Amino acid sequence: MWGFENPVRIYFGIGAFDSVGELINGRPYCLATYDQPYFLELGAKLASQAGKPEAVINNITPNPDFLTLADSCQMFAQAVTDDTVIIALGGGSVIDTAKVLASSNQGFSPVRRFLETGEGEDRLTAYPIIAVPTTAGTGSEVTRWATVWDVEAQKKYSLARYALYPQQAVIDPALTLGVPKDLTISTALDALSHALESIWNHNSNPVSANHAVFAATEMIAALPLLVDDLKNVALRARVANACLFAGLAFSNTKTALAHSVSYPITLKYSIPHGLACSFSLPMVLASVIGENAECDRNLRRIFGDDLESATVELENFLHNLGISTKASSYGVQSDEWQELLTTALAGERGRNFIGTPERVLEKFTS
Repeated sequence: MWGFENPVRIYFGIGAFDSVGELINGRPYCLATYDQPYFLELGAKLASQAGKPEAVINNITPNPDFLTLADSCQMFAQAVTDDTVIIALGGGSVIDTAKVLASSNQGFSPVRRFLETGEGEDRLTAYPIIAVPTTAGTGSEVTRWATVWDVEAQKKYSLARYALYPQQAVIDPALTLGVPKDLTISTALDALSHALESIWNHNSNPVSANHAVFAATEMIAALPLLVDDLKNVALRARVANACLFAGLAFSNTKTALAHSVSYPITLKYSIPHGLACSFSLPMVLASVIGENAECDRNLRRIFGDDLESATVELENFLHNLGISTKASSYGVQSDEWQELLTTALAGERGRNFIGTPERVLEKFTS
């Protein structure tokens, strides 16, 4: 038996941002976004359509942390009303922050308790979210979880609740036109990791696999073209579409080994998430070939019949984007890398992986 569910209403296309005012439909709204000129302009455009927001939460930084989230939740609590809708306008960090805000009940403390103990979900709220991504990568606009960091304690948490699926996702590829090259690559590789990790996954099903195969195939084809032509809105749309389908895929499977091993690397070495979870993909691919017939079949749909050459193809794809596939390039030496892999395999995301620890450790490279 298998099942697939995703309740998010999706609006996709050039100019889709202009529909956000209609989706707000006269409700009071809180705008979660970045404190940067581009987002001030977008906020002003939205205000001209939907009126002024009752609150603007713009203290958001990459990798939302307990300290900044506590401040954000306090600002939100001071302005929120029962019928508030949250507009998450920005990258994955903004959308993840919006999910924390949506859960916070007069402050961050109930959310923190739930993250640290798994208790008290009945005390959390569920304000509706309209997600408007301005990067193509995390897929958070169609998932029910948010990544939350406790940098001081060197821990990463996942806030996972069905109520956190956004009500609507508005994906306007034109909003990504100003994203610089390095961020374009990093976020897109996060999406590629989502796609591949939902294939070599115990939770894979025919619907998620079809989404993932499309996402990975399209990302591998379109991203190198976009890197050489960043102002090409058609290519931006292809990459955004691939990101969306990757998000739909892993919204039902969750991620696996590459993501599991990435989190301590991001925490310790400040490696951007998209790079931290993608540089190991060729190694993981090499370790999983032949382990599962259905997985192999789906990988052939992406890489062709000769899976023995797939690892080299994926490695060359990353190298041509300027991405090293060696852990040592990111400050992780051999002994630590092996220890991180062993720990990751035993973690929740690592247990989603259909491969074996023996094969992974056989293939690992420093």
